[in-house]
Amino acid sequence: MRGDMAELGRVRLADPDALLPTGFWAAVAVWLERPQVANKRLCGARTEAHGSASLPRAQIEKGPRRGQEPGLEGHDVREPGQASPEGKPGLGPRAGREGNVSAADLGSLWDRVSQSLAHDNPEMLAFISGPAMDSQPEAPQKLDLVLRTVIPKANPRCPLTEPKKELVVQDVTSGSVTFLPLEEDDEGNLDIKMSNVYQLRLHHSEGEWFISVLIFCPERWHSDGVVYPKPAWLREELLSKLARWAVENRKSEFKSTLSLVSVLRYSRLYQELKEKYRDMVKVWPEVTDPDKFVYEDVAIATYLLILWEDERAERGVTTKQSFVDLGCGNGLLVHILSSEGHPGRGIDVRRRKIWDMYGPQTQLEEGSIIPSDKTLFPGVDWLIGNHSDELTPWIPVIAARSSYTCRFFVLPCCFFDFAGRYHRRQSRKTQYREYLDFVLEVGLSCGFHMQEDCLRIPSTKRVCLIGKSRMYLPSAEVWMDEQRTRYLHSRQGHSQSPPAKGCMPSAPQAAAHDAGPQDSHRTCDAGAEGMPDGLAAEGGVAPATGLWMPGFCPREKTERVRNCAALPRDFIDQVVLQVANLLLDGKNLTTGSSEDGSLKTWNEGGSLSLAQVAAELSPETLQRLKRECGGLQTLLRNNHQVFEVLNGQVHIRDWRRELQREKPPEAKRSLPAEVFKTRICWFFTHHPDGCVLPAARCPFAHGPEELRLSQTSKKQKQAP
Repeated sequence: MRGDMAELGRVRLADPDALLPTGFWAAVAVWLERPQVANKRLCGARTEAHGSASLPRAQIEKGPRRGQEPGLEGHDVREPGQASPEGKPGLGPRAGREGNVSAADLGSLWDRVSQSLAHDNPEMLAFISGPAMDSQPEAPQKLDLVLRTVIPKANPRCPLTEPKKELVVQDVTSGSVTFLPLEEDDEGNLDIKMSNVYQLRLHHSEGEWFISVLIFCPERWHSDGVVYPKPAWLREELLSKLARWAVENRKSEFKSTLSLVSVLRYSRLYQELKEKYRDMVKVWPEVTDPDKFVYEDVAIATYLLILWEDERAERGVTTKQSFVDLGCGNGLLVHILSSEGHPGRGIDVRRRKIWDMYGPQTQLEEGSIIPSDKTLFPGVDWLIGNHSDELTPWIPVIAARSSYTCRFFVLPCCFFDFAGRYHRRQSRKTQYREYLDFVLEVGLSCGFHMQEDCLRIPSTKRVCLIGKSRMYLPSAEVWMDEQRTRYLHSRQGHSQSPPAKGCMPSAPQAAAHDAGPQDSHRTCDAGAEGMPDGLAAEGGVAPATGLWMPGFCPREKTERVRNCAALPRDFIDQVVLQVANLLLDGKNLTTGSSEDGSLKTWNEGGSLSLAQVAAELSPETLQRLKRECGGLQTLLRNNHQVFEVLNGQVHIRDWRRELQREKPPEAKRSLPAEVFKTRICWFFTHHPDGCVLPAARCPFAHGPEELRLSQTSKKQKQAP
């Protein structure tokens, strides 16, 4: 190996599905387009330009002839120092505003870089060329060029970390891709850096595939800990991820994250809003997880604010868009958008405690809605459906009929048709992908140009669908609405289950419902007294003749508790014991301490998937659990003293490991000092080997004599 480069590491690949070498380039594409999935300190990357080039072998060895440069085929040949297309000597792409780099700019940059390397640094040019240089000395080497900007996460503790540009040279013939960092001068002109050059390479030797990572001039490597990690990270983290991605027989069903907005602007604005609204976590009065809900709504607000800013620029207007959030839930998204200057309001069937904390500038209204001729918002620019459940397929319809200029944004979660649950029609897709396609179909049937994007939020359901413009002229509105009506009629009867009794509204019931939307769990018993004033002003109650589809059932005003807590205790105990016995049958004996300090063997049991456990339970038991939100998994998680559920696998919990962990798990966190020894130890009573912990260390009571009254019980006894 040459002394000017070092191979940091090499990984052998198992390729049973014969995915290589194509899989290698698919893995490289992930690292090029979405580097944040490997390097968590990055926000993402923006591709500035693509191009094709050739690197003749003869010119690598002898250097270019005067007036001829190794570079992009078809580009004008220029003398050294001759003006580039931008009119300045030797310039490549200019740094600055996004999207101002053309293929000609990229060609100019590569012409200059390759010429400079051929004259002054042939070793680096040979490093870029890879092993194919020795096998085909006269063949022109075809290259693919990518100019990208790597964007660090905005971090208040590290504000000086700026986006970095890289020229990426991909050589399919030699199976190598080289990353050349670029630096800018004071005028924003780009030039190649001689440090932090690395290469990913695919090898095939004696019937086996390998991926390696190499560094050019390791002594020049300078790590900033963000865009340029330490060489050890490239060897241990990046290389292992690339090896896994290269042989994964999986194609994503979804768009790349944040494909419709600027990743750089998103990162900066998200950090600003996160700092601005982070105190909401400290005062969150709801029972939901504040970290998840606060930062998820901050992320959604960030996305919408950038989307709307781009829309204003496209339309040449400065007035900020108005909105209505249908099913606003905790109302935080409405609060953020309103605080950032967008006039709007949120409507939900159930008032939340946190609403009172926002102040009068945040308009939140309590009320439910049945889609009808009266549930329209003619003066609103955007309708938002953030996890809007059974209203999700209706939002494109409501937007289309509200006005020709009304647009919408939906983030689907639960699978609802127009009346009832959504019924799957094909098994080739995942249920989630099929439901997204259904909502896309609804938007198209309503006359919208549809767009799809993937948000950066802490949720498995993060694909949003957007209708920004129409496919028809305003003069065709009457004809188009007839098509919508036909489509709605065609969807009747597609629900998985018929509407609940009482959900087919009669004329008096329909008249009792207001024209406002909702959030998560709905019912049909809301009366006219629940109508918000704002909705009454926009159309009042809906006559039965104006309903768009019979059978629609709005969410219940009072949320049902469905977390398995309402099940009888003896039923829960029976299921827990049955599942534990299933796990203990797969014996896995370990050594533990007995009560007197001596050693004994203890059966920690095997591991079963949730599907395997469910297959062993009776249909009646499963049906009873299914009626409770979460079903079997919820029951097992609720009994975290006994079970651990990770990645769909169920295990017996080993409390020796729980007490040794540096950060206590959820099960331990839920056992503060005031509840110590207030419940009988399940293992002491039911496990064939007893509890793995001595009584003094076990958080639970080893027998009735150790039981202590909980603080709740004491208060109840002291109450008059």
